[in-house]
Amino acid sequence: MNKTQFRIIVLILLMVISACEPKKAKVPTEKDMAAYLMVYFKDDTHSLYFALSNDGYIFTDVNNGKPVIAGDTIAEQKGIRDPYIMRGPDGMFYMAMTDLHVFGQEVGHRATEWEREGYGWGNNRGIVLMKSPDLIHWSHHVLRVDKAFPELADIGCSWAPEMIYDESRQKIMLYFTMRFGNGRNKVYYTYMNEDFTQIETMPEPIFEYPEGKTYIDADITKVEKKYHMFYVAHDGTPGIKQAISDSLTGPYVYNPEWIDPEPGSCEAPTIFKRIGENKWVLVYDIYSLEQHNFGFSETSDFENFTHLGHFNTGVMKATNFSVPKHPAVIQITKEEAERIALNWELNCLK
Repeated sequence: MNKTQFRIIVLILLMVISACEPKKAKVPTEKDMAAYLMVYFKDDTHSLYFALSNDGYIFTDVNNGKPVIAGDTIAEQKGIRDPYIMRGPDGMFYMAMTDLHVFGQEVGHRATEWEREGYGWGNNRGIVLMKSPDLIHWSHHVLRVDKAFPELADIGCSWAPEMIYDESRQKIMLYFTMRFGNGRNKVYYTYMNEDFTQIETMPEPIFEYPEGKTYIDADITKVEKKYHMFYVAHDGTPGIKQAISDSLTGPYVYNPEWIDPEPGSCEAPTIFKRIGENKWVLVYDIYSLEQHNFGFSETSDFENFTHLGHFNTGVMKATNFSVPKHPAVIQITKEEAERIALNWELNCLK
């Protein structure tokens, strides 16, 4: 075999190896999006639900108001709350949920009202983490926050986890409401490991509310070069406020203005963008209503908000479900929406 023949054989082998290597999936951008997926939970089941919409106004539960994943199959406390979903830069879907069943004693999951006595309402120590390539098949892991670092052994809660990709650190940032013992609630942030199973950094407070008052349920959205954090201030009647920063991890500038128009208490703010429009929708959970419902406000500048009413009292509609709690919404492609609809034999997108 001469040198030329050897080079040709090597070149062919390299081409074969290259062809056999798995190709990195293209991560869709907004121009590829065609529908919306809402995740939420319900108090009566403490389980996970999906709802689809092809226009961002009318949402239909994919399983006709039944859970898509039962809380007692994935959580240590046999129930989940506060689901959040995001699409990662790797094309995978990530979810995080509070590992907590507030009625655990009533339904026979534990002998006491709460997991631990002396740690206050709804005390818990875990966050349920889930990961999927297709929104159908999910792996899951329970992150015990109290075991991540010795300094966290005495935490009183780890609620309402959310995620955002930190472009500067090229890691998923997890942030959630936490308190020590039965102390003051506030939001802390940390960074996830590559496997999305553990936190790598000691959680740090992301914001301090004036006068040391409690705040919970943060939601961060990047718009151009600004980070908009909506959160629930427990400063009188609990409601939604906004703080803005030039950096993901702060400092966030306090603004005393209330964003939601509700006369009663609300929580769980989350933002989604309308596909192809310069409009964002703020969704929040009005738990002060006898029948829990979501409220909606729309903005183009994050300064002026137009109230859109509640589900089924304005332009926003829920076709086959009621009393939802703590939502999150992402944009998805037509193929992804059809895959979900097919999996649960749903015809809402036809």
